[in-house]
Amino acid sequence: MDRKYKLLTVFILVALVQLYIPTKMIIDSEGVLDSGTAYKFKTAPVDPTDPFRGKYITLRYKNNRVEVEKESDWMSGEEIYVILSKDKDGFAGIKSISKEAPQYKVDYFKAKIRYVTSNGSNQVQIAYPFNRYYMEESKAEAAEKAYRKSQADTSKVAYALVSIKDGEAVLKDVLIDGVSIKDIVEKERGE
Repeated sequence: MDRKYKLLTVFILVALVQLYIPTKMIIDSEGVLDSGTAYKFKTAPVDPTDPFRGKYITLRYKNNRVEVEKESDWMSGEEIYVILSKDKDGFAGIKSISKEAPQYKVDYFKAKIRYVTSNGSNQVQIAYPFNRYYMEESKAEAAEKAYRKSQADTSKVAYALVSIKDGEAVLKDVLIDGVSIKDIVEKERGE
C-alpha cells in the first residue's frame, strides 16, 4: 500500500507541475500585454523564398543592429538586454545593449545576439524574440500575402506592436499603415 501511495503522490505532483508551467507562462504574457509599454518595431521585407510556416507570419526587423565599442566583447548566441528608445514617429530604436539587466527604470527586453561583425565595423545584429505572429489557420495565408504585399509597396509602413515590461516582450499585433493585419484579412475576405 505504501508503494502505491508514493506512486500516486509522484503522479499528482508531476501533473500539477505540467499544469503550472504553461499556466504561469500565459499569466506572465498577459501581464506584459496588460501593463507593459507598447513599442512599434518597423518590419523589413521577408525573403520571398522563405515559405509561410504553419500558422504564423515570419517577421524581420529593420532596426536590429547596434554599434558597440569592441566586437570582441560580444559573441553570437549570447543573451543580452536591449535598452529601448523611441524616435520622433514613435518607432522603437535601440539605445544600447548590455550583458546585465538594467538596474534603473528603463524599458528593455531580453534577446540574443544573432551576429557580430569581424571587420572592424563594430556592429552587433540582434535576434528579436518576437519574430513570429500567430494567427488562426484559416486566416494565416491571407495575412501572409497582405504582409508581403505591404513590404513590396514602399509607401506602406508595416510594423509590429510589442508590449515591453521588466525585460519581457510580447508581440501584440502586426499593423500595416496603422491597421491591424487581422482587420485587413477580414475586410479582404468580406467578413
